[in-house]
Amino acid sequence: MNPKVKQFLNKAKKWQDEMTLLREMVLECNLEEDFKWMHPCYTLDNANIVLIHGFKEYCALLFFKGVLLKDEKGILIQQTENVQDRRQLRFKSVEEIQKLESVIKEYILEAIAIEKAGLKVVLKTTSEYKMPEEFQIVLEEMPELKTAFYKLTPGRQKAYLLYFSAAKQAKTREARIEKYIEKILTGKGLDD
Repeated sequence: MNPKVKQFLNKAKKWQDEMTLLREMVLECNLEEDFKWMHPCYTLDNANIVLIHGFKEYCALLFFKGVLLKDEKGILIQQTENVQDRRQLRFKSVEEIQKLESVIKEYILEAIAIEKAGLKVVLKTTSEYKMPEEFQIVLEEMPELKTAFYKLTPGRQKAYLLYFSAAKQAKTREARIEKYIEKILTGKGLDD
């Protein structure tokens, strides 16, 4: 057991009992306890399997390769439409967790089996993301920007494409693109 996890749980103002119960269940499945991204994270041979985290409305058990789970109970949740691999089990009470204890453990054991089998999630490539028309025009008008954009890591390219595409109005997309041209030219990502 990782002392950082104990500190995290002791300081938790919300979901303390729920996260403590989830921790007990996960540890019964013989995973290594770590503390990553400021949350309890459970691994198998250094591969991330599940993470416990709390939100305003619920606490969750996040499966890193959740998309590969069978989810026979239909209870896994995709956080947002852009999350490709991870899935969550969400809880609002200790009673809810207790009621699903056997199912939760089944899902954890299945996640462990997926990792042991070496299964991988096939993620979409950057070229599969929508290129906003406004950005395509700017790339064609500025060859140096096009070169700089395609030199960025796939993750940085994806972040820009998602951010630009998220704007509903063309005017907003154009303003976002204009704002980030310099960053792209200097090889930086959206959040760098």
